[in-house]
Amino acid sequence: MTEQFDFGAGPVAAHRHPKGGGWVADTATVADTAYVGKDAKVLESAQVLGKAIVFDDARVFGRALVFGNAQVYGHAQVYGNAQVYGCALVFGTTQVFGNAQVFENSRVLGNVQVFENARVFGDARVFGRARVFGDAQVFGKAQIYSRARIYGKAHVFGKMRRFGKTRVFGKTRVCR
Repeated sequence: MTEQFDFGAGPVAAHRHPKGGGWVADTATVADTAYVGKDAKVLESAQVLGKAIVFDDARVFGRALVFGNAQVYGHAQVYGNAQVYGCALVFGTTQVFGNAQVFENSRVLGNVQVFENARVFGDARVFGRARVFGDAQVFGKAQIYSRARIYGKAHVFGKMRRFGKTRVFGKTRVCR
């Protein structure tokens, strides 16, 4: 049943998702197989498909797409044209936005930002206050944490670890 809910910019037509009871704007698409927890919100033209799970105070909005077995939770936000899929986990106060993608078995947590055209995938871990942006890619078993910045066309992969105030940028390829 459609009701009105204020997602922060005035009331819009919305409903509670049958699995979890979270708010879904009538303009958004959430599959019956997906789960949206009672405090989670899916709005605008966002889509949550497959067996994806969005819970706690997480928000998925814009034209973002969360699908497969992906999970978005905590105070995480996925928006713009971003995609989170596969078995990826996005949580904490993380923001994934722009055209960024987080997928496969990757984990992005803490106060991380993944944006522009960046990609985090494989078994990669990005946490702390790290930033991955531009056309950068973090994959394999790479770990990026603390205040590290990976940007430009940089690729960090293998079992590489980057942390502290590390900057990897340009067309750099870092592997171990």
